[in-house]
Amino acid sequence: MTTDTDLRHLVETKIESECVFDGKLLHVRRDVVRLPDGTTATREYIVHPGAVLIVAVRADRRLVVERQFRYPLDRVMLEFPAGKRDPGENALISARRELIEEAGYEATTWTPLGRVHTVVSYSTEAIDIFLAEGLSHVGAKLDEGEFLEIDAMSTDEMLAALDRGDITDVKTVAALLMYTRRRGGSSSLAA
Repeated sequence: MTTDTDLRHLVETKIESECVFDGKLLHVRRDVVRLPDGTTATREYIVHPGAVLIVAVRADRRLVVERQFRYPLDRVMLEFPAGKRDPGENALISARRELIEEAGYEATTWTPLGRVHTVVSYSTEAIDIFLAEGLSHVGAKLDEGEFLEIDAMSTDEMLAALDRGDITDVKTVAALLMYTRRRGGSSSLAA
C-alpha cells in the first residue's frame, strides 16, 4: 500500500487564494498552486460544508427512499435521505436530524458505512454515510420550501432501478453499494 509520504511528488502547494463567490450554501474559490514540477496553475473549486446520507432500513427490510425535484438537472431524482451538515455539527448528529426532518424516522441503531467525496476535481464536499436500523416513524419536519415524497424499496428494486438508469445520484449509488456489500453482497437479504 502506498503511504502519503510516498506520494509527495504529486502534491500541489497553494500560493495564493481568492474568493470568487460567497453564497448561502456554496463558496467558490480560485487558487494559484505550485505544481510538482515547479510551474504554476489555477484551481477553481467549490467549498461545501459537508453532508450526510442515511440508508434507513425498516423492519420489513425495505429501504427508505425519497423522490425530490433537483433544479440543476430539471428532474425528480430517486435518492436516500440526505442533507448538509450544519456548522459545528458532527456527522452522526446531522444524520439523526436529517432522517427525522426528511423521512420522519428515528433509529435506535446507527452504523457508519463510509465516506464519499462527490466531485473530487472541483468540490470539497464529503458525505458521511450511515446505516440506520430499529426505525420508528415520528413524522417528517421538512424545511420551509422543501418538497419530497417518501417511499420504501427492497434492495432488489433499488438495484433494478440503478440498472434502468432511474438512480443516477452518486451518493445513493455509493451508499447502495456499501449497504449491499455490508449485507454480504447478496441483495436477497433485504428483498
